[in-house]
Amino acid sequence: MKKEKVVLTYGTFDMFHIGHLKLLERLSKLGDKLIVAVSCDEFNKIKGKKTIIPYDQRAAIVKAIKYVDIVIPENEWAQKEKDIKKYNVDIFSMGHDWEGRFDELKEYCEVIYLPRTEGISSTDLKETLKKIEAININDINKAFEILKRLKTDFE
Repeated sequence: MKKEKVVLTYGTFDMFHIGHLKLLERLSKLGDKLIVAVSCDEFNKIKGKKTIIPYDQRAAIVKAIKYVDIVIPENEWAQKEKDIKKYNVDIFSMGHDWEGRFDELKEYCEVIYLPRTEGISSTDLKETLKKIEAININDINKAFEILKRLKTDFE
């Protein structure tokens, strides 16, 4: 019997979006089983990341994706080598923005860096939310008043 090909990836998966979905779909096509390690809240703090969605919810969202077979928590940087051995991983893959950062894992399995989906990222979404949050409500109301007057002028 042929050994199933196991693919492993890691991520925070905060504010789950189409880029995450497309990445997981592409990863699933690299093998027979996709394992996704979702960064826990405590580890994200160590990495200097602030998540909007708590770990339990992020893990549940990822687990519900049809391309994903197993979800595990990511608790530390050194975990990757341990997980590769524990789950008999054939392919370790991350987004291309991590290119070269995990090449030492090539000793244990194939390492692939996949391109990210153009035009979308959780970081960009968070930056946009910060900009929206910074807009003064009075400025928004003034803009609507101007639009109402313009509309009336064209009627």
